Amino acid sequence: MGMNPQKMLLQMQQQMARIQEELETTTVEASAGGGVVKATVTGKRALVGLVIDRSAVDPDDVEMLQDLVMTAVNEGLKAAQALEEQRMGAVTAGLRIPGMF
Repeated sequence: MGMNPQKMLLQMQQQMARIQEELETTTVEASAGGGVVKATVTGKRALVGLVIDRSAVDPDDVEMLQDLVMTAVNEGLKAAQALEEQRMGAVTAGLRIPGMF
């Protein structure tokens, strides 16, 4: 016999809550410019680290550094989103729950 739907829903909710907690402390790293700019982002899409190599700092080309920072941060955010979708997808069996992703 199958499992009680309410019990299945409760288990899914508990797993999702656990994954949400894990995502707060799990980090992903992305880089730009061959690694001269590195961004560290949590699985909850919060920027928690940014490293800029001295070689990327050129007072005459601030725009390039800005572009590298934006690229690294955006790549980190994309990786964090993919991580969340992967982990949640394992629980929800591919269901797209509004507001989750």
